[in-house]
Amino acid sequence: MAIDRFSNGEASPTIHILAVESDPVILSGLFTCLNRFPDLQVTAQAESIASAWQILTNSVAEIDSFDLILLGLPLHDPRQDRSSLEFCQQIKDRYPNLPILLLSSPHDRDLTTAFQLGIEGCCLRGSSILDLVAGIRAVAAGSTIWTPEVLVSETQSGNLIDRLRLNSLRQIDTILAKLNSPNVSKNQDLLSELNRLIISGRKRELNTARWLVNKILPGTDSVSPKINLSQPNPELVRSSLPEINLSSSRSQTLFDRIAAKLQSGLNNLTPSTLEIEILRQDKKRELFYLILKQFEGLLDELRFSQVTIEQLSAKQEHILQDLWASITTEFIGRYYSQSIDLHHVEIIPVILQDVAIVQTEILAKIPQSIDLLNYLLFKIPLETDYTITDSSIHASEDRACILLENLTIQMANAVIQPLLNRFGDLESIKSGFYDRRLRSSREIERFRNDLSWRYRIDRYIGEPQAIFESKYRLFIFTDYGIDRIAIYAPRLQELSQLTGIPLVVTLGLETKDALSPRLKSATTLVGSSIVYLLTEIIGRGIGLIGRGIIKGIGNIWQERNRNP
Repeated sequence: MAIDRFSNGEASPTIHILAVESDPVILSGLFTCLNRFPDLQVTAQAESIASAWQILTNSVAEIDSFDLILLGLPLHDPRQDRSSLEFCQQIKDRYPNLPILLLSSPHDRDLTTAFQLGIEGCCLRGSSILDLVAGIRAVAAGSTIWTPEVLVSETQSGNLIDRLRLNSLRQIDTILAKLNSPNVSKNQDLLSELNRLIISGRKRELNTARWLVNKILPGTDSVSPKINLSQPNPELVRSSLPEINLSSSRSQTLFDRIAAKLQSGLNNLTPSTLEIEILRQDKKRELFYLILKQFEGLLDELRFSQVTIEQLSAKQEHILQDLWASITTEFIGRYYSQSIDLHHVEIIPVILQDVAIVQTEILAKIPQSIDLLNYLLFKIPLETDYTITDSSIHASEDRACILLENLTIQMANAVIQPLLNRFGDLESIKSGFYDRRLRSSREIERFRNDLSWRYRIDRYIGEPQAIFESKYRLFIFTDYGIDRIAIYAPRLQELSQLTGIPLVVTLGLETKDALSPRLKSATTLVGSSIVYLLTEIIGRGIGLIGRGIIKGIGNIWQERNRNP
């Protein structure tokens, strides 16, 4: 689960799920997809209400094994012994602290009844896996998640409006209490300027949402115009649910596209050595999923903070560093420690000390990260080659996907780099993270040396050449693994700032470009002259001499034949 940046940074515990679904294919898919996330675990599965109830009532201690019920059965199904609504009512009566998340269709007429029973949330079938995971986390954390489509009711009674109003206000007040708690206030001075800005923005957003809820969803004793719930305002619903991870369709599409590619091979197809090559395939895939999840959370935080375009550009360095720190902390484990030379060493604090190195070598070289954020947050069109394309055109979305894939791969390299530098030869690290073929000390040192040479070549040759050729070299996911492509980008400012060896490299390339055509022409001329000399002059001369010798020999032979 993503680390809450407004808390003390502790990772949330694993959410244990009871999945109830009659379709075995869907049930198997839920089990496979949800268990890929490190904070989610489908502890038990049931294909019927009877099986689910038997699991819950099998023993007194069994109920403590679940944090949430994911109910994918229709609310009324003639194939079931009892309806899902009856099951939900029994759960609420017997286990009031066990939350339920429905996986249903928006056309189910009994969703209003389910809402009134106190069921905590509903995700629509057909939603992306990331939306479902966000809903699970929100409900497990105590929030209520009902999408605008589900809140539409055929019987728009005052009870439903009152319930929506009270639930919304309760959630808003809960989050405000957390943000105003003594722990957060006490640690304000320890937070970065970006985090303080985000906290301030969230408070402002929540207070505005509370005012809007009171105005648009008044109590039954208030006199106000009748509200038309048949066309709810999505922004009002989002304001009433501040903890729910609601990404824009634009970013969600990108995440879905990249998540689908992660199911294929993740081998390095480029000639360059990458830090992530040392990881096992499952750890590599886990790290990529984690980066996408944390980046999605970053987008939500930036939306909540109401950051402007100018602030976003000014905070670019801190944004990437905070993202790197949170990913590193969750991937390795905040409290993961080792005994080294009889000393107890906390891994994460030591790794985070390398933030300057990581920033210089990797994070600062991730191209167009701010352009990607502007595209996702403010709908600013991306520049594709020589043309600025509208955000709705596929070319712009494809460019955003390429930038996000490169950011994901480079961020993964940034997570592994300090781990290799600081603790690369620890047995616990090797057994927990490394590919079995790269666990010997010799292979690790060879891998480190290859990385060192790659950094030198990129720094002194590869990057200056890319700058001079006005292009970025980006890593992308393909059906066969990780590959590299080049995209056009004007880099005149960077070219003017080159010094030392990188500048010499560009001058050498310019000299080569200037001399190569002339040398080629001169070589062609010299070659043609030599060929002409050998064939037309020397060759013909040799031919004439040879013919003369042969003719003389023939004349002598004829004379001898006449005078025997």
